[in-house]
Amino acid sequence: MQAIRNRYQLNMPKLGLGTWPMKDEECTRAVRQALELGYRHIDTAAAYENEAAVGKALAETQVEREKIHVTTKVWWDKLQPADMRASLSDSLQALRSDYVDLFLIHWPGNAGSLAGDDLRRSLETLAALRDEGKALNIGVANFPLPLLRQSIEEFAAPIAAIQVEYHVLLDQQPLLDYAREHNLAFTAYSPLARGEAAKLPEIRQIAAKHGVFPSQVVLQWLLAQDHVAAIPKASGIDNQRANLAALDIRLDDEDRALIASLPKDRRLVNPDFAPKW
Repeated sequence: MQAIRNRYQLNMPKLGLGTWPMKDEECTRAVRQALELGYRHIDTAAAYENEAAVGKALAETQVEREKIHVTTKVWWDKLQPADMRASLSDSLQALRSDYVDLFLIHWPGNAGSLAGDDLRRSLETLAALRDEGKALNIGVANFPLPLLRQSIEEFAAPIAAIQVEYHVLLDQQPLLDYAREHNLAFTAYSPLARGEAAKLPEIRQIAAKHGVFPSQVVLQWLLAQDHVAAIPKASGIDNQRANLAALDIRLDDEDRALIASLPKDRRLVNPDFAPKW
């Protein structure tokens, strides 16, 4: 499977399985099934309350742990050094693993409150956890561009990846340009715009032209982009197979122009603790 690699030796498959909001046996079954189909990238988080279910699937699968990329995240109320360390320790125990492949700050504090010395300490702790081998790579999620720039340029954080909402209805070009400039993996969550994108007549038109599902068009548009990965949630085997098959679709210039004509201001994930975008 196509993967994103960078100077931090990150090796992350471009297509992953998102696990939110699956829990318990549904989550375990979905992860185990995805691994059997060929997925090698699983995304979870402490806040999803499903790391133990993911860990059960990792223990049950025949796929060797070192061949599976696992991302998890620390919640915004656990960003002090001791709390962050405790969060990762709990995550590793739940995941039944000695390490995670990528450990992210899930949100930059409450309403973007992570700043100054607190930001520096959090980033230093992330880097220390990487140096100790508990996380092979580190990164951030939901950081707006000024905060990402400060993290890298002012605090020299060895960030390998950023994860944000990204799909055909939300423009993230400035952030994506910066990620490419600094060789970061750029993971798109909610890549199907929570099902809204597949309902668009323009997307349906492209899908009909290629004889594929609308969701596959939306995914391929993301996966074809340099440095971009996507983590659609899929619990059923048919949807998991369809998402995998999206890797083999090829859109043309006419398709991309039609997608470019869509409005790009539809942010679907904007909780009250989100930063100022």
